[in-house]
Amino acid sequence: MAASTAPDGRGDNRPLRVGIAGLGTVGTGVVKLLAENAEILRLHCPRAIEVVAVSARDRSKDRGINVANVHWTDDPLALADDPNVDVVAEMIGGSDGVAKALVEKAIAKGKHVVTANKALLAHHGTQLALAAERAGVALAYEAAVAGGIPVIKAMREGLAANRIERVYGILNGTCNYILTQMRETGREFADVLVEAQTLGYAEADPSFDVDGVDAAHKLAILTSVAFGCQIDFPGVRISGIRNVSAMDIAYADELGYRIKLLGIARLTPHGVEQRVHACMVPVGAVIAKVDGVYNAVVTDGNFVGQNVVIGRGAGQGPTASAVVSDLMDIARDRILPAFSAPAESLKKLPSAPPGSHFGPYYLRLMVVDRPGVIADIAAALRDENVSLEAMIQRARGDTVPVVLTTHETTEAAIHRVVRRLGHIDSILEPPHVLPIELLA
Repeated sequence: MAASTAPDGRGDNRPLRVGIAGLGTVGTGVVKLLAENAEILRLHCPRAIEVVAVSARDRSKDRGINVANVHWTDDPLALADDPNVDVVAEMIGGSDGVAKALVEKAIAKGKHVVTANKALLAHHGTQLALAAERAGVALAYEAAVAGGIPVIKAMREGLAANRIERVYGILNGTCNYILTQMRETGREFADVLVEAQTLGYAEADPSFDVDGVDAAHKLAILTSVAFGCQIDFPGVRISGIRNVSAMDIAYADELGYRIKLLGIARLTPHGVEQRVHACMVPVGAVIAKVDGVYNAVVTDGNFVGQNVVIGRGAGQGPTASAVVSDLMDIARDRILPAFSAPAESLKKLPSAPPGSHFGPYYLRLMVVDRPGVIADIAAALRDENVSLEAMIQRARGDTVPVVLTTHETTEAAIHRVVRRLGHIDSILEPPHVLPIELLA
């Protein structure tokens, strides 16, 4: 896109005027960063970045920022109509409703859009990208995926010369914190979740985080950037961490693994495989060492090889940093396609069918300790042509855990094994199954 010009024909050095919709954690952080790092921004931007308008529910709330000279509006959609606003920064959230209406209207009015809204992009990103490119404006969203980690910029620009073969990562800090604490303290999920809520790492309703939906929104976006395809959120297979027990984490450690909630996307002969689930990864893998609230994204490129970025995936400072980096690009007239290619050329790729995933698996069974039960389990594996790699059974008592790991097999075969095991009276509860990802 050509650089903008002032009426006298010279490069436009007027301030870039921003309207912020939503003064919650992220919106407030953006105002703080622009004020506190104004000197740094002047060194890197040809134009100043100024907040000229905001829309927030409570004007009287003390947010620790100075917005006395900023125009307030109760209606976020009014920001799209404001002739003094060049960029609308949407910090409301949600896949539909006001957030979607605001972004659509801002684009239609010829205004650039910066958003941290992963749900909106996961559900409507392809259509919004088409509209933005036709209007000649930016749709920027670095803050929507992995907070302060510049993963979108890295994939779309720094790795653009590569064919990305796989992208995966820890995309939710809440889940990573919970799993880390479970491993380090031996406590169960429910206990650590309460602690995470007390510390502010988990919401009062943690469903989006712990059930994998938040990570799936982010993975759908990463998949599009990585493979140059249309976003396909319905194609993401999603499960969370509610069923991970302290026992599973202890057995994982004994077997040389860590349990992580990962989002994984790769191209297969069957189509695009997009999965979010708790899985076991080798303790020596880079991703296994990322603990606490940190996020990490790993890309495999055909020339660059493995690229790893690690950082804080949420929080006021990291997310505001990502929003302002997008504003800086717009101030520099760096307007790129929203995804890895122009939206018109994004391919509609088929999803890999359920059951096609191929890899090793972990199964934990709670069984009655009596003769013949191991033979029954082995028969179920044999009948579905699933090869056993290792088995652990040490405990003594009426009910004992039996842990199995398999060689590589299909997900469909594992499902059939689980159905067969369900008919064995000696197995007292549904088997707990985790995929094993043999990552470097």
